[in-house]
Formats: sequence, C-alpha cells, structure tokens
Amino acid sequence: MTTENENGHHDRKGRFTKGNPGKPKGARSQTTLAIEQLLGKDATRLTRKAIKAALAGDSAALKLCMERIAPVRRGRVLTVDNFPKVSSAADVPGALSALLQAVAKGDLTTDEADAIASLCSRYVTALEAVEHEARLRAIEERIGK
Repeated sequence: MTTENENGHHDRKGRFTKGNPGKPKGARSQTTLAIEQLLGKDATRLTRKAIKAALAGDSAALKLCMERIAPVRRGRVLTVDNFPKVSSAADVPGALSALLQAVAKGDLTTDEADAIASLCSRYVTALEAVEHEARLRAIEERIGK
C-alpha cells in the first residue's frame, strides 16, 4: 500500500516506493535553506571569525573548526586475517570464529566485529529467503499451480 503526501509516494513504513529515488542528488533540506537565507552574506565573515578565534586559542572555536576539517570517521576499512570466503550459510560459523579470534587478538573492536557479524546474519537471511522461494516454487509446480 502506498500513500501520497508532500514527499511523494511512500509505503506503510514511510519508505519511498520502488522507482521513487526521493530527493534529487544535491537537493538541500529545508533547514539548510533556512540557515543559508538567515546567514546570507555574513556566512563568510562568521567563518573567518571562528577561524581567527580558533587560532587565538578559543578551544570551542578550535573544536568547531576541526570537526569541519577532519570529521569523526564513521567506519574504517577492515581486514580480518584468515577470514574465510562466505558463500553459504555453512560458512558463517567459520567467519564468526575468525571475527572472535580477531577481537581476542585486539585487531577488531567488539563493535566492528558485531557490524561484520550482522552482515553475515543478513547474508544468511537472504540465502534462506532465496531457498524458501525456490522450494515454494517447486511445490507449486508439483501441485500444478
């Protein structure tokens, strides 16, 4: 079921329906547009003032500037030694074992290992869905549907 509202077609969970990508790339939010309108020509002056304050030793201004220059990274590329190829649900326990060993050695944090384990879980769920669909199709073909 889809509904029409000011943002286009959405399903019951509020997600965009298939074929509706949402806002075009580069579109700015209403908040961003309002801030730009409020700041107008002063945005450059305010930015320069924040930089001068940071250079003068204002720790809050320095923190603000650094957060813009080098924002907190939301993840990193991970390499897990001896991580097995996962091509079936039977391979997942070995992958989880490799993650556990990497955490024990200090190569991964528990959060990083948990994120990878979650991917493994979603992979198994996808495999189960494909298998379930194939089995259902076979049953339907057998009973002549």
